[in-house]
Amino acid sequence: MLRRPSKLRLPFPPALSIHHLSTKSTTTLYTPLEDIEPLERYRPGGYHPVRINDRLHSRYRIVHKLGFGSYSTTWLARDEKAEATSYVALKIAVAQAECTSESRVLRLLRDEDPEGKDAGRAVVPALLDEFTVQGPNGSHQCIVTLPASMSLSDAREASYGRLFQLPVARAIAAQLIQAVAFLHSKGVVHSDLHEGNILLRLPSSVDCLTPDQLYEKYGQPELEAVQRLHGQPLGNGVPDHAVVPIWLGAASQDITPAESAILLTDFGESFQPATTTRHRSHTPLILRAPELFLEPSLPLSFPTDIWALACVVFSVFGQRPLFESWFPSQDEVLQEQIDMLGQLPPGWWASWKTRGNFFDERLERVDGEPRRPWAERFEYSIQVPRRLCGMEEVGDREKAALEDLLLSMLAFKPTHRLDARQVLQSKWMTRWGLPALEWT
Repeated sequence: MLRRPSKLRLPFPPALSIHHLSTKSTTTLYTPLEDIEPLERYRPGGYHPVRINDRLHSRYRIVHKLGFGSYSTTWLARDEKAEATSYVALKIAVAQAECTSESRVLRLLRDEDPEGKDAGRAVVPALLDEFTVQGPNGSHQCIVTLPASMSLSDAREASYGRLFQLPVARAIAAQLIQAVAFLHSKGVVHSDLHEGNILLRLPSSVDCLTPDQLYEKYGQPELEAVQRLHGQPLGNGVPDHAVVPIWLGAASQDITPAESAILLTDFGESFQPATTTRHRSHTPLILRAPELFLEPSLPLSFPTDIWALACVVFSVFGQRPLFESWFPSQDEVLQEQIDMLGQLPPGWWASWKTRGNFFDERLERVDGEPRRPWAERFEYSIQVPRRLCGMEEVGDREKAALEDLLLSMLAFKPTHRLDARQVLQSKWMTRWGLPALEWT
């Protein structure tokens, strides 16, 4: 079968993906299996055991596995009651979690723009169905959406160069900006923007395939026997076989503009600041805005999304993230941010108690290394890798427009950042972003 490519060993921090975001598992009880969810989470309150050919909700026939995360597994299913034959993505939450937040946000976004007039609406998955399934591990909330082929981080992992062609990078960035602008216009903060939550759409031609034809093209489901250590029997809520996720994707450099349509997914952390106050973020550390570290009493809101959006847009164009750390800590991320953007606002600088471990009062690094400004990071992370891979580089005019846009989104103070509407109307978006969408 076509198996998800193994992660490439590269001399820089790995791309962010849903697998990197998984919380640490408990004591190992089962023989570890590659590309399989933590089997220890098949327990009361945990994952729901699913087998190929199961039929859920008297409607959805399980055909393959699409992936997994800390709080859910996602399956490719055939909707046997649809007027036209179609495949769907069926996300099954762990029993102790609820999909109510995610499904509520998706319903809100659907109902706020039922005719899909806003361009950003097309980037948000349509909520096709929702239901509850009872199993040996509890009651599991399920949501049904359109399937996707892979995440941006998966596409990178399938490629040694880890780069998207420039027209594709433009199209992905422009769609992501449209999606965030749509969310913010409806009063919703996504709150978990990263490349693992940005998926490339599955071509509609796949709907024309029967399950047997799908298996012929992409391979039969690969089953791995589940074995408990020391020969102990499996529990009632543990499957006897685990399913390796299907690989429907391609290496990042091989994706064409026509294949660059995306879906922004995972709205489990999303909320409306007008009705809900949040102070904790689960966004990966290197994408978190500085106020989350230095002013934790400040509620999360739209500017925290804008900061993360700028970081993700930068990474879409390049090979490396904007802010880097092998094993990031809050202090190391702050060091990276100051390294590029300069002095913190006075109150924040004084409140950073460990600043002396990284900078002196003249903002020189105490380790003697030179600071890495924007221009150096752009060259090192975007232009040089493109040059070495024989890919088109970002031209001077577009580079200047990107710099103006992204640095305006990365202002230290949240109130000084561009809002989503201003990002949507930016020079880069109108001259390079929107024109790139003509090919998607």
